Amino acid sequence: MGDFAPYMNKIIGEFETQNPDIEIKWIDVPFSEGEKRTLASVLSDNPPDLINLNPDFSALLAQRGALYEIDEKFTEQYNKSIINSLKYNDKLYSLPWYATSAITIYNKDLLKKAGVRLPHTYNDVANIAPVIKSKTNAYVLLPNITENDTMARILNKYGINSSENINSETSIQVFDMFKNLYEKDLIPKESITQTHREALEKYMAEKIVFFQAGANFLTMIKENAPTAYKNTDVAPQLTGSLGQNDFSLMNFVIPLKAKHKEDAIKFALFLTNEKNQLELGKLTNVLAVNEKTLQDKFYTQYDETDLISKARVISAKQLNKIEPPMKTSRNQKEINTLINTAVQQILLNKNSTKNILDEVSKKYTEL
Repeated sequence: MGDFAPYMNKIIGEFETQNPDIEIKWIDVPFSEGEKRTLASVLSDNPPDLINLNPDFSALLAQRGALYEIDEKFTEQYNKSIINSLKYNDKLYSLPWYATSAITIYNKDLLKKAGVRLPHTYNDVANIAPVIKSKTNAYVLLPNITENDTMARILNKYGINSSENINSETSIQVFDMFKNLYEKDLIPKESITQTHREALEKYMAEKIVFFQAGANFLTMIKENAPTAYKNTDVAPQLTGSLGQNDFSLMNFVIPLKAKHKEDAIKFALFLTNEKNQLELGKLTNVLAVNEKTLQDKFYTQYDETDLISKARVISAKQLNKIEPPMKTSRNQKEINTLINTAVQQILLNKNSTKNILDEVSKKYTEL
């Protein structure tokens, strides 16, 4: 957050003026050190009162009994679906700060050349992939399906989110859809090893038609590939059979051993009030989590000639349909690795999809 020091210091100053008995000490930690520093501090007898983390790591701390449970009466100002997504065992251990929700960035010229309609689902993408390849010589997309929890999130869009249904008929169909695209050279061979960074490179070189990413990537395309940007338009993200959207969050937690829990909640609510959320949104490309802020014209109206504002409005609208969200399980990182290894084995035809997923289901249950 170092780049946002003027914003943070201004908010801290306003809060301290309104609450003269409270003094805020803000410590900015590099993201790479965040988890390690947090773990050490929550185990000590003098942890910070309020910490900004991602929900996965927050859930891990909640599982270990290291976080303070937050009363739901403090959640009135927030988007209700986002609050539901943060619950662990039906209890709330964090408050949201800001969200992002990927959109579909696409090359309208290549789409026109292929003569196909804009896809809405992954199944639509699979259907138009052969036409795009034959008419444009570009790939439909590079799905980076082994990066972090990408595949777990795609599966969640089909209602597949547990060890019980990871080897279901629907799950087999989803994995086989990607296997079919891979075997017929309709997605790049690097799809099983590369990340969204490589997908971005391919999009900027106009080698793929669709790119799933946050609105902030438009700025990178504009700066690094002006020709690709000129041919770019945006649409809602690809969905599965359930039609819900995927999103990411950053949130606040209060350690169980924190000495000023009530003050911490007060400050978190101040940071996420209508005014401060709007200001943060205007400084960045993030989405507010405050319900009133999301109704502001900044998130509801755009000029057709302004691609970045169009992307923001589409992205904010997606927060109206985010249930059921992907719930974090115990050992989620290991589960993601398990799923990602299965993707590679299935696409490389190491065994039948059913056999591989039966094995995943067994190991998933153990985890």
